[in-house]
Amino acid sequence: MASNSRQKSASSASRASRPAASKPSARRSAGASRPSSARGGSARSATSRRSGAARPARSDSPSARPARGGAPRSGTPSTYRPNISSRSIGDIRRSEREMRLRQKAQKSISRLVAAAAVAAGLLALGLVLYFSPILKVEDVQVSGSTHLTDADIQALVSIPEGATLLSVDAGGVARSLERDAWVETATVRRVFPHTLVIDVTERDIAAVVEVMTSDAKAVQPWAIASDGVWLMPIPEKDSELGASISPQIYEDAESVLTITGVPFGLIPEIGSTCTDENVENALSILNGLTTDLADAIVKVQATDAESTLLTLSNGIQIAFGTADDIREKERVCLQIMEQNPDKVAYINVRVVSKPTWRAV
Repeated sequence: MASNSRQKSASSASRASRPAASKPSARRSAGASRPSSARGGSARSATSRRSGAARPARSDSPSARPARGGAPRSGTPSTYRPNISSRSIGDIRRSEREMRLRQKAQKSISRLVAAAAVAAGLLALGLVLYFSPILKVEDVQVSGSTHLTDADIQALVSIPEGATLLSVDAGGVARSLERDAWVETATVRRVFPHTLVIDVTERDIAAVVEVMTSDAKAVQPWAIASDGVWLMPIPEKDSELGASISPQIYEDAESVLTITGVPFGLIPEIGSTCTDENVENALSILNGLTTDLADAIVKVQATDAESTLLTLSNGIQIAFGTADDIREKERVCLQIMEQNPDKVAYINVRVVSKPTWRAV
């Protein structure tokens, strides 16, 4: 009997302790708001009140323990909070700017590569044409040359055998021609496929200067241009040298005036510029006169600048003097001759403010 009574007491104590141990776990799973320490205290109090049963062990099961900061409480709406990393407007603009720069750099590189490819192709084509007989120089045409003969041109211009329009040195050809005193300028043009055209601008004879020879026994006529460049000594027309030069030289020399009276010691050189002040003064007067008076002059005596004397085709002599007040001196001379037709033999305008004249 005593044994049965103890068993019943133990069974009653066991039943009393199971509800007390399960209540804290049920409250935790329901999301009770009280802290775990309070729940534990309540459970211990209930256990101690019920038949002095031992405190149950704390359960570590995930289902019995609420997820930290996660599982929503019963009756509370669920809210999703994604993990967002913020970027400033400056960062966005900087990223876009860097992207644009990269795109621009890629386009520039593409253009450079394309340009390099085109350049390489053109270079290869140019090298082929440079030496190709397709563009071989077969004809040379010279225009504008009247004082230089064909032999003169051939002596000045040398085109290598087998040269093409691309390989020929056009600048060198022009410079070679311009070394001649008659040639003022020269330009060379390529006319494809086989023609080289040379355009020459020549100097004209402005006057023929009578220069004393080195032995002072003869006079040598020299052609001089308006810019003071000595063109050439004019040989006798019936000489061997005269037969080899252009006939145009003699025609021009006969149509221009002659400068005489040049002091002994003047030594001209072909292609050089005259430095004699007497000849320079005479050329300045001729270049400054109008055609009405300039065309009538047939001779200029240039013994010295102060006494420069002009002789007209009608025989009138003009003591012109230095190349000062050229237009005013010319006006006075024309006025005197107009007011005294067929009466004037000599006019002195060295001092233009006090002109004098002498009748025939």
